[in-house]
Amino acid sequence: MRKNFWMLLLCALAWLAVTRAALASEYRGAVTFGGLPVPGAVVTASQGNKKVVAITDMRGVYAFGDLPDGRWTITIDMMCFETQKMDVVIAPGGPMAAFEMKLLTLAQIRSALKPGAGIITPVPQFKGVPAAGPETADDIKQQAAEGLLINGSVNNAATSKYTLAPQFGNRRNGGKSLYNGGAGFTFDNSALNAQPYALSGAPVSKVSYNRFTGVFTFGGPIKIPHVLRNGPNFFVAYSIARDHDASILPALVPDAAARTGDFTHVVDASGKPIVLTGYPTGIVPVSAQAASLLQYYPLPNLVGDARYNYQTPIVTDTQQDSLQTRLNKQIGRKDNVFGDFAFQKTKTTSPNLFAFIDTNQALGLTSSVNWSHRFSPRLGTTLGYKFSRLSTRSTPYWENRLNVSGVAGIHGNNQDAMNWGPPSISFSSGIYGLSDAQASFNRNRTEAISPSAQWSHRGHNLSFGIDFRRQEFNYLQQQNARGSFAFSGATTGSDLADFLIGIPYTSALSTGNADKYLRESVYDAYVSDDWRVSPQFTLNVGLRWEYGAPITELKNRLVNLDITPGFAAVTPVVAGTPLGPLTGQQLPNSLVKPDKTHVQPRVGLSWRPIPGSSLVVHAGYGIYADTSVYQSAALQLAQQAPFAKSLSVQNSAACPLTLANGFNACSTTTADLFAVDPNFRVGYAQTWNVSAQKDLPGSLQGTLSYLGIKGTRGNQEFFPNTYALGGVATGAPVGFAYLTSNGNSTREQGQAQLRRRLHNGLTASVQYTYSKSVDNDAALGGQGPVTPGATTTSASNVAYAQDWRNLRAERSRSTFDQRHLVNATLQYTTGMGIGGHSLMNGWRGAAYKEWTVQTTLSVGSGLPETPIYGLALPGTGHTGNLRPDVTGVALYQSSPGYFLNASAYTAPVAGRFGTAGRNSITGPSQFTMNASASRTFRLNHRFNLDARVDATNVLNHVTYTAYNTLLLFSQQTAAAGTPVTQTNSQFGAPSSTNGMRSLQTTVRVRF
Repeated sequence: MRKNFWMLLLCALAWLAVTRAALASEYRGAVTFGGLPVPGAVVTASQGNKKVVAITDMRGVYAFGDLPDGRWTITIDMMCFETQKMDVVIAPGGPMAAFEMKLLTLAQIRSALKPGAGIITPVPQFKGVPAAGPETADDIKQQAAEGLLINGSVNNAATSKYTLAPQFGNRRNGGKSLYNGGAGFTFDNSALNAQPYALSGAPVSKVSYNRFTGVFTFGGPIKIPHVLRNGPNFFVAYSIARDHDASILPALVPDAAARTGDFTHVVDASGKPIVLTGYPTGIVPVSAQAASLLQYYPLPNLVGDARYNYQTPIVTDTQQDSLQTRLNKQIGRKDNVFGDFAFQKTKTTSPNLFAFIDTNQALGLTSSVNWSHRFSPRLGTTLGYKFSRLSTRSTPYWENRLNVSGVAGIHGNNQDAMNWGPPSISFSSGIYGLSDAQASFNRNRTEAISPSAQWSHRGHNLSFGIDFRRQEFNYLQQQNARGSFAFSGATTGSDLADFLIGIPYTSALSTGNADKYLRESVYDAYVSDDWRVSPQFTLNVGLRWEYGAPITELKNRLVNLDITPGFAAVTPVVAGTPLGPLTGQQLPNSLVKPDKTHVQPRVGLSWRPIPGSSLVVHAGYGIYADTSVYQSAALQLAQQAPFAKSLSVQNSAACPLTLANGFNACSTTTADLFAVDPNFRVGYAQTWNVSAQKDLPGSLQGTLSYLGIKGTRGNQEFFPNTYALGGVATGAPVGFAYLTSNGNSTREQGQAQLRRRLHNGLTASVQYTYSKSVDNDAALGGQGPVTPGATTTSASNVAYAQDWRNLRAERSRSTFDQRHLVNATLQYTTGMGIGGHSLMNGWRGAAYKEWTVQTTLSVGSGLPETPIYGLALPGTGHTGNLRPDVTGVALYQSSPGYFLNASAYTAPVAGRFGTAGRNSITGPSQFTMNASASRTFRLNHRFNLDARVDATNVLNHVTYTAYNTLLLFSQQTAAAGTPVTQTNSQFGAPSSTNGMRSLQTTVRVRF
């Protein structure tokens, strides 16, 4: 029955199509004069009360797309030509009509050109365009007033005999309101989206979620009857967002047998049974602390995958409210006052693997007031004031809920109610780390004043001014109040077994001095000249001086280290008494000397070497300083002894560690963990670029460009007096990181772009970029090992140099060095141009025209990643900056499910640092393709409806974004010829992916 129904429906549609073709035909014609085409002629086809209008194109051709068959009257109207009329019969396959226009005589033209007459033949009224109304009293008064003007003082198209009809130009307001606004929403539902991709490969069920954003805008003049007639103009925008994002989190968790201490069934990454040092039976005791913390781990729910044995959906909730307002008022002819106010409130709840739901809240506001004054048409000035404030609060799940550390019997960490929760636990073998957020309540405030002036003289347009900005950073937080433990298998050969018996590999803690009040002042002065040297050459020259003062603490609780040459001895120096006890060096209370030498010249030019040609050359050079480098350093200086307790130590005979008592100070390391060079300099970048752009045949435009960047005085961090695994300690102070400004970086980039201008509704562009970036800069090159669940190997750890005596070895590809990148965009708008059926009318034209479809494509090579050897640097508790040795085995020839070959690396030889380079692994290639479709529906002359659908990852293509690069071997160091085994089962596996396909719908009404 159903098959017969579809057959009947198909036959009916075919019959309708044939009938439509039989009853309607395309009718085309050409209008010429003396054999030449006449563009812009008005062609009217009439049949009884029916009228259809078309306009001739540049070839003098007109077309009616679906004119019903029968007899029609065709009328051709064109200024200065006689009106042509012809009766035609429309039939399928009929010939193309031809009209030859005849020019009016000069007398006829003069007699027709009288005041008030626009064109000789009245223009037919188009649908939707109102006819001109009767003459109003104001029009009559205006005409009477014009009679008193001096003859010739009014001579334009609106008052002379050459006037056009009122429909032309902009003499009528069309009933438009002085106010405008709109309301819209963006909606996304999980039912329209693809299910998240699971790295484990196991099937997943789709989680239900919604995303919604509403936007409301309104603006216009402020008018109060009888009180305020010409008030300021205002604009208000309010948006509300309620978003939920779902992802699948895979993990490796302890199984039921291992939780009891039974490792007889456990194998390493190579598939061999593990042998536990000191426990030949494979059974280990379980400490009370480990048993208490293990209860937060879920049991496995996957089997058959060595990388992951558990997965769970994670849904984050984000709520955001934003308000933006603007106000401006013109006062007389010379003064203008304008300002704005913006407000944003955000709340995010984020669960983790253990169902710990943390909350983050942010409240920000910013406002500015500006006054501008024109002394003359050439000289003006502007004075501005800006205020901003940002408050952020992070609330961990366990805050004021349960003292997890105290219940587990863990001592030495901060156990105030706001810092309740477990310590952070990490495992080198890939077991997911136990963690929760740190409590914090931070408030930042900035005030700025900006006077400037502008002066124009002949071809010069000068701008000059100064800026002053006062910044306050008020912190109520501790960097690591609950502490952290790392387990590597150094005691038993298994990191999980070490955890069960309660012997960590390293521990870290940073607590005390929770309230910190940092202050900074920033100054700059500038002058620039936009000089129009000639119509073909423009030069923009500027000079800028910028100074950011080193940050101070309101109560002088910054602590640096006073260091003798060669790092032979160190001792703390406090901001309250900033005199070095060892060196006698007098320092400011910021403990860092100011750097006021940053004068930054900048020049740019635009040149058309061949007048009348489309070739344009742009070039420029500039120096840019980074005055924001002090904040992270000051925050670390404010978390040190004697005002706070900080430690990062490794388990040893001199410093034994247990889970119960793992946060005791160690006599072999310094009490302070961070120091900064008191002569620290602000880094800067020199940039130079050149490009050439030229129009090409076929509506094409080509651009070639080159960009070079040279960074100088970049950040470098290292641990003085450290040594390689298996080496011998020197006895010099160890355990602290040292920040200097000796780093450098370079980037060179070549780019080629081909763009097709909008023609017949189609526009497109393709851009290829080849670039290379290298650095030994800690801030540019920092990247931690990619390990889902690792908590102590943070993203900043690898910024530390491996060998403090060989900083040149840190020079390598930058983490953002994407060697090849192709970006392409294709956009098509229906109903544009003859080829785009612009003359299609009727219901088909209304449904087809003005749709814009766009797709964007990005394809690029992978980003660099660093192989990390997951042991601590001797003399410290820091992991993440050691690298393995290279064996010479092919790195990218891996087994199924993996993309890197662990056999390409081995443990470093005792007493030497690893030979693998930083950022020596090329990550997965990148691919992104998005698409959208949009249209504006004109409801009437005041209201428009915008509709848009966006598809992200429209092909639902899985793209891995990074690999797991953490290695751990069965031996800490290798002797010559001694084989070692890599024990991290997740090395070389993808660690994260892009989002899968999602659809987002936007609807907005404007008036």
